[in-house]
Amino acid sequence: MPRVLLDGNLDHLVTPTHSDARGPVVRGSSIEVMKMHWRAGDSARPHQHPEEQAIYVITGRMRMTCDGETYDIGPGEVSYHPSNVLHSAMAVEDTVAISFKNVVAPFYEATTTL
Repeated sequence: MPRVLLDGNLDHLVTPTHSDARGPVVRGSSIEVMKMHWRAGDSARPHQHPEEQAIYVITGRMRMTCDGETYDIGPGEVSYHPSNVLHSAMAVEDTVAISFKNVVAPFYEATTTL
């Protein structure tokens, strides 16, 4: 399935154990891409995972905390989260962002397959 559309599936909670983000997820054997939709005030509570992660904001504004540093990012900006580093996020505005992860230990719950 080489062609995937990332428009839709807004009822899918991406990682319900720690995040309010909703949207589609594409997951292969070593990469994961998520189009995350956040309403203002939605958050990803503090967590960490073995995967590196980069979050690219398309629209809106996010307040990120990574390894004890808090900063805001907006359209065109990326927040990078190294492996096993505690991080969290909060949508300051309604936000759409893309998350990129390398999959190290795929222990996730059911994934949306597009």
